[in-house]
Amino acid sequence: MDLFEMVVAIVAISCFAGVVNNWLKTRKKVDRSELDRQMGTRLDELHKLEKRMQVLERIVTDRQYDLKRELHELESE
Repeated sequence: MDLFEMVVAIVAISCFAGVVNNWLKTRKKVDRSELDRQMGTRLDELHKLEKRMQVLERIVTDRQYDLKRELHELESE
């Protein structure tokens, strides 16, 4: 292998390494954006569930609910 072939080989390897490096960085960004999107979806679901829990807590702690439940139990006996 003469000097010219060695220089060409070094340049080719450097270019290939640069392409692979850029590909890995781009892939990492794409994966990160997908994770961010999934996280946003999960947070939206969590907020919806929290609101539903608040409504259920209001219903269960309501005095009228207790009265209706007791009346229903008496009717079913």
